[in-house]
Amino acid sequence: MVKQTIQIFCRIKPTKGKKSLYEIDSKDSSDLITFSVPKDVSEGFINNKKEEYKFKFERVFNQDTLQDDVFKQVAEPVIENVLSGYNGTIFAYGQTGSGKTFTITGGPEKYTDRGIIPRSISYFFEMFAKKPEYSFTMHISYLEIYNENGYDLLDPQHQVSKLEDLPKVSLMEDEDNNIHLKNLSIHPANNEEEALNLLFLGDTNRMIAETPMNQASTRSHCVFTLHISARETGSATIRKAKLHLVDLAGSERIGKTNANGILLTEAKYINLSLHYLEQVIVALAEKNRTHVPYRNSMMTSVLRDSLGGNCMTTMIATCSIEKRNLDESISTCRFAQRVAMIKNEAIVNEELDPRLVINRLKREVDELKNQLSIANNGESLTGDLTQDEIEKLKVVIQRYLEDRDSDSSLNVGADMRKINFCFKLLKDMYIQMLAKSKIAPVSVAQNAPANFTIVDASHYDSKELKDLKDTLRQRDNEISILVGMLKKEKKKYDDLAQGKPAVHTLSGSGSSDDLPKEFTKSHPKRDILQNMSMGRQEAFEIFKRDYVGNQDIENQKKFLKKSYAEAKMLGEVINTARAKLQHLKSKSEQIYSKLEATNSLNDPRQNSEYESIRKTMEFEKENYRENFEKLKNLKTQIEHAQYLIEKSQVKLQKDFEIWWTEQCELNEQKQQQRLESNDQSRVESITSIPSTANSLSTSSRINSSTNSTLTNSYHTEKSVFDYGEIHKKLPQIESERNGAASNQKINLTGDSEIDADITAFINARKRIMNQMKPKN
Repeated sequence: MVKQTIQIFCRIKPTKGKKSLYEIDSKDSSDLITFSVPKDVSEGFINNKKEEYKFKFERVFNQDTLQDDVFKQVAEPVIENVLSGYNGTIFAYGQTGSGKTFTITGGPEKYTDRGIIPRSISYFFEMFAKKPEYSFTMHISYLEIYNENGYDLLDPQHQVSKLEDLPKVSLMEDEDNNIHLKNLSIHPANNEEEALNLLFLGDTNRMIAETPMNQASTRSHCVFTLHISARETGSATIRKAKLHLVDLAGSERIGKTNANGILLTEAKYINLSLHYLEQVIVALAEKNRTHVPYRNSMMTSVLRDSLGGNCMTTMIATCSIEKRNLDESISTCRFAQRVAMIKNEAIVNEELDPRLVINRLKREVDELKNQLSIANNGESLTGDLTQDEIEKLKVVIQRYLEDRDSDSSLNVGADMRKINFCFKLLKDMYIQMLAKSKIAPVSVAQNAPANFTIVDASHYDSKELKDLKDTLRQRDNEISILVGMLKKEKKKYDDLAQGKPAVHTLSGSGSSDDLPKEFTKSHPKRDILQNMSMGRQEAFEIFKRDYVGNQDIENQKKFLKKSYAEAKMLGEVINTARAKLQHLKSKSEQIYSKLEATNSLNDPRQNSEYESIRKTMEFEKENYRENFEKLKNLKTQIEHAQYLIEKSQVKLQKDFEIWWTEQCELNEQKQQQRLESNDQSRVESITSIPSTANSLSTSSRINSSTNSTLTNSYHTEKSVFDYGEIHKKLPQIESERNGAASNQKINLTGDSEIDADITAFINARKRIMNQMKPKN
């Protein structure tokens, strides 16, 4: 165990503005930075404000310090400890625009501007190559905390989905108070290129916005974690450690930035989470405090081990020395001094390699087998049983089954081969007994055809039969509802055409094809027909055409299509203006360089072209801003139209489901009434004509012409089994068997082609049900 305080460093951001007075005093083991704040004469002669603020750091990096120097002094010692099995954390803290992201991630322009994260990745793989006696693995995760919600920056859906649609990373705590992050993916990195690609993917998905203090301000806290495991060749011990590289969002004063809207909301969450971080720091610095409020925010929960736990932690305080930011820089240094008072207790994370443990257990099993063989007088208990041993076991099992004594036992010795064989034999006998009881055909009635086998279906799964019955009932409801809708459609068209026949296709007038491609691609889940059957889809299309709000949906779609076309045109205009501005800028710079070289900047005769280009640039900039504002407003209108369309489609689907349920219930009531009337008439006919039962029994069998087509396929016992499998998948509906013997009325549309299809379907179903009927 290593007890160590958090190491603190300070970095001064380079600036071109007015600098405050500061001084760096370098010593052997530490640096001292002093901020001078001269007294303001306007505040009066009696002024007790401090004029100097001194803060001690491990090292203070001045404005001219290179990224490589920062990495060697800050990150390399932490990485060495991680390779030794200790957890490590490096986090940057400071106000917005003070250089935190530049220090942790780096700048995109120069290779030498790489930050701590890419340099750490390169250094890890460099150390892996220098230690061939070890086998290393690296896994990477990238967490973003935006407005107190966690998101996985390496989620492949991050670029194609809205932020609110992504699965949120949630905190889970086990019995040992260890924090686990649900929905946070961990990706392997086999080489430096794969690791840098993951870093680039995560940085692309980060929340960045332009603020008055910073043109590219990160609006979230990000935790880039490297999971390292190392095992020495031949050793059973594996070391696992993790390195957190944290880029905290910068604190900002709303009075300075004048943020509003989304930026104001983001600033409130950022300042609140940093406030909770300071509360944790203060609680850890006080020796008598028993409770530390880690759970106040997600960030402090994630960094629980880094702050007062099993970790070696380093902090970089980034300061801006401009006069307007002097108060924030002093506040940052004060925070760093409190952090330096926290002590962490880091331990080496070692565990046994499970693969080596398995190999050791296998060796122990082999040794036990050898000892067991010696105990059995050298008799080998490996290999297959001989034929004589198998025959003896069959006789023993047969005697055991024939013995009626409930206290009898089956003793085959301590040989596991014999025990396993007995279990297998008993299982085979049980399976054969079940097969004989299930597939045995029922005796055929005298009047049934000689070459047709009737299979008993009573042993089949009742749940499957119930599901199939429900499916058949749903299809009946669909047919009845569609027939009723077709009648209404036919009557409507007959009225319009004054008796002339009209044909209507069941395709909706407002499909998703009318929408722009951008809308359909970004909203694939809005296809509400994807889980409907064909019958319900046709009914839905007719229902949608006559729906009250369908016209509003179509109007919104037309507006959306028009808006997309206008947005596309504005985008082309903006891109053209941007290209033109870049061309004018480069041209003006060239002319300016020439004028400056000849000292002709103040000569109106020679700089007329330069002034003309400047005026043109101002005019183009104004047009660019106007078009950009139009595009921005148009985007808001498009998003609102998309929301209205989605809301209307959801309401349409709900109304259709309610209407469909009502129609199904009404149809089932009609069928029930029809069946009751048929049952009553059948009872009366049976009472008056005794021979009706025989005629029904005869009519329920398959006619000779249909039977001849089935005879060739079901002669053998195998064919009987296959026929039973088919019969297992078809429901036996009592109402349909009764309906087959009586003349039920079928609702027809009046159209000869449609009526013929409906009649053919119902007759085919009756024939199948008659074929599948079990005979007692």
